[in-house]
Amino acid sequence: MTRDGARRRTAAVREWLDRTSETGNRATANDLAGPFRFLFWLARSQSRRIAWGGVLGTLWMVGLAVPPWVLSRAVDQGLVARDTRALIRWALVLLVVTVLNALLGIARHRTMTKVRMDASFRAVRAAVGHTSRLGASLPGRVSTGEVVTVGIADVYTVAMALTVAGPGVGAVVAYAVVAVVLFTTSPLLAAVVLAGVPLLAVAVGPFLQRIERTGGEYRVHQGRLTTRLVDVLAGLRVLNGLGGKAFVAERYEQQSQGLVGHGYRVAGPASWVGALSTGLPALFLAAVVWLSARMAATGAITIGEVVAVYGYVAVLVVPVSAFIEGGGDIARARVAGQRIIDLLNLPAARDNKWASPSGCGPLADPASGVIVRPGSLTALVAARPAETRTVIERLGRLSTDAGATWAGVPIDDVARAELRRRLVVADNDAEVFAGTVREVIAGRLEPDDSRIRAALRVAVAEDVVEALPGGLDATIAAGGSDLSGGQRQRIRLARAVYAAPDVLLAVEPTSAVDANTEAAMIDRIREARRDTTTVITTSSPLVLDRADEVVVLIDGKASSVGTHTELLRTDPYYRELVSRGQDDR
Repeated sequence: MTRDGARRRTAAVREWLDRTSETGNRATANDLAGPFRFLFWLARSQSRRIAWGGVLGTLWMVGLAVPPWVLSRAVDQGLVARDTRALIRWALVLLVVTVLNALLGIARHRTMTKVRMDASFRAVRAAVGHTSRLGASLPGRVSTGEVVTVGIADVYTVAMALTVAGPGVGAVVAYAVVAVVLFTTSPLLAAVVLAGVPLLAVAVGPFLQRIERTGGEYRVHQGRLTTRLVDVLAGLRVLNGLGGKAFVAERYEQQSQGLVGHGYRVAGPASWVGALSTGLPALFLAAVVWLSARMAATGAITIGEVVAVYGYVAVLVVPVSAFIEGGGDIARARVAGQRIIDLLNLPAARDNKWASPSGCGPLADPASGVIVRPGSLTALVAARPAETRTVIERLGRLSTDAGATWAGVPIDDVARAELRRRLVVADNDAEVFAGTVREVIAGRLEPDDSRIRAALRVAVAEDVVEALPGGLDATIAAGGSDLSGGQRQRIRLARAVYAAPDVLLAVEPTSAVDANTEAAMIDRIREARRDTTTVITTSSPLVLDRADEVVVLIDGKASSVGTHTELLRTDPYYRELVSRGQDDR
């Protein structure tokens, strides 16, 4: 019973020490003002564990200085005095101290591993949470490779820097304790030790600054190369079809070799820091041992004290190495932390929870003058597709530009969850995740086979499923890489139709299909979404002819509004634009 009680108390203490801030605790704008403030936020979020790591690090490092003192007693009182009992007694003390130090080392390492993991997971959560809030606006503001590099390399680098909290504090205390002990042995030795470590820091300082400078350049090139790799992998089938794989591979090799060059420039000072963290303490140890041996030869100190001094200075190798390595970790973490906070500082749309627009509209975009009547099929057309896409992004709250309204309610004031449930943006660049046809079409909603088949029919995608073995249970590869461009487009549209939103904003939903399929798609969309609002960007006369209303954009502004027939008769610009679109198809 006593043993069980002790275990429960130990578990309770461990749980109390491991208690951290809530996992959803977000970094404030103050915490993202700089890399050091970000590091401080990560440390503050697990302050008890950090403090416990500092205590264990201090006890462990100070404990390393105890064996030399015990050994000096064994030498002077046991070997020199030829006292066997004293020798055995001090040998047993040395054994106990060594075992305790080993246990402290295990506890310290375990605690600092938890610190690193917590910091890593917390930074990842912050990055993933913010990228989800940025939503579809993310690709236009930061590259895929940069996000990947932040989530893997930078997070690891920042987490490693927090390890300094344990050994770093212990190194400072152990350094002071050893200096005091040495002062009681010899003020001269203490002065040499106290002066030696600052000189080591001065020697390493320039290399740390160079790591920070070259590390920033390396990170920029690493992010660009990762982006290129992601793009190449995504378009590998197309490259194979065009015969351009060898050319792209050669260019990638050239760029990767350039990154290797930048890596060498980072590795140079980093290797010097690693070498100095081992070599300089060894030279320092040799100098102090030589001085103590000279003092022993003159009788200033005893043989046991020589052994103790050697042990003390040998122990100092650990905190000195911790100083140097910690400085390198912090220099690298400053670069990585800046990349993380650059991502976290990208402005995201506000998530207000009090506004709830009624019905299906109208939608209004004051910046362009576009007004979408509720319950209508509206087509947006422009000479430059980017203009219509920009309107869709504002109406769908995918950009940071404010002003768009839904039934008189500012889009920015609608709760994000409600907005994404009632308004869907169907983009040709939207990701197709791996899974069965049923899972891909249903998305986050509960799958209903009859509704799924209805959505596939609206998107004219029945033949896509029929061609796959297993029907709705057939598996689609990640990114829809086992589908053609037209098939992926129809699967994406079916997914959007299945969501049954009040408002559907579709970007060029028929651009990759033939004319017959396109005509069937637009007719079925009209029928399926008769009482809801649908906005389509297109230049296809087939789609424009079936729209209830067509909005013509010139330089991003609404120029004319009407039906396809009316605009052909009254708007020369529109007539020329549609003719050009017909020629392109």
